[in-house]
Amino acid sequence: MSKKRVGEVFGDRLRVRVCGICLMDGGLLLTEHKGLGPQGRLWIPPGGGMQYGESAEECLVRELKEETGLEIAAGKLLFVHEYINAPLHALELFYEAKITGGSLTKGIDPELAENEQIIQQSKFMGQEEIEGLNKELRHEILKRYTDPKDITGLRGYFRFR
Repeated sequence: MSKKRVGEVFGDRLRVRVCGICLMDGGLLLTEHKGLGPQGRLWIPPGGGMQYGESAEECLVRELKEETGLEIAAGKLLFVHEYINAPLHALELFYEAKITGGSLTKGIDPELAENEQIIQQSKFMGQEEIEGLNKELRHEILKRYTDPKDITGLRGYFRFR
């Protein structure tokens, strides 16, 4: 899917996204998406848009299952990040996510057709592997914080430019 198409599907509106900070064996669960970021690829913690009538915690459980195949329990709200990169504008709520079942797989975005899927892979990455990624391929939080333990300690509201 092209960046233009991503903008058509997800852009020009404010979205509330719920994202999971999930650690296992010192690694942070990340999902690679195409059609996002300046280089057309972006590694981000898994998550997605809330649906009308859905709680943030319900959204987190649903989105992680869709994107990674993992069943999780939503933990506490850690921090909020405001992402603005036209045509995308999102308030991202980051929660702790604790694995309760399932197995890690490449998931899907059900709102996209089969030939438009943007998820490339999901995997746990340690600090060295995150730091080894070009900064342009990382979510804004990952450009500033690469140690998964530091990310779980973040609190507050962030908006980076």
